[in-house]
Amino acid sequence: MLYIVSTPIGNLEDITLRALRILKEVSHIAAEDTRHTKILLNKYEISTPLLSYHSHSSHHKVDKIIDILLNGKDVALVSDAGTPGISDPAYTLIQAAIENDIQITPIPGASAVLSALVMSGRPMDKFLYLGFLPLKKGRQTIMKALTEEKRTIVIYESPHRVIKTLNQLAEYLGADREIAICREITKIHEEAFRGTFAEAIEHFTNKKPRGEFVFVI
Repeated sequence: MLYIVSTPIGNLEDITLRALRILKEVSHIAAEDTRHTKILLNKYEISTPLLSYHSHSSHHKVDKIIDILLNGKDVALVSDAGTPGISDPAYTLIQAAIENDIQITPIPGASAVLSALVMSGRPMDKFLYLGFLPLKKGRQTIMKALTEEKRTIVIYESPHRVIKTLNQLAEYLGADREIAICREITKIHEEAFRGTFAEAIEHFTNKKPRGEFVFVI
């Protein structure tokens, strides 16, 4: 069994009882960053062996995890934060497991996408999740396409690109378009800014962007 285990996006208390049980019972935990995952495991006194699995992992690493599973052992896959497969390298391993007829079970939990949506004040019945926008190739094409989008749009962004992305989005969508910017969700400095693109640009120009950002447009 390959368990896809959601872990906290900030506050370490945001993990389910089932997730903790699975992390204790499996043979191995495949982690995006073993050092980061150890912080969570140490808090809950979990000593399950860790395997490194990240975006730069070779096919050999994937094959190693698949071999463990084919030998009848269970593996839990975790990302640095939230639900594996959402803007992280889980897809390759999940596909390999499916190709080898290995059962996959999701262990639901924290998600920055859903958390940002519910605190944004924007419509939630239909939304488009884009993750991180391309840095160069295809970036303007996506932004141009968004001018016709009627659903709520959810985008991840890193702090050093917040102002640049806001300016670019304002150019295509209009400076008076409403946006909610959720920052450091579940952490000490959690913040939800709500206003127009113009107001958001002014706000984060005067207040240096820090932490992890989710745009809800």
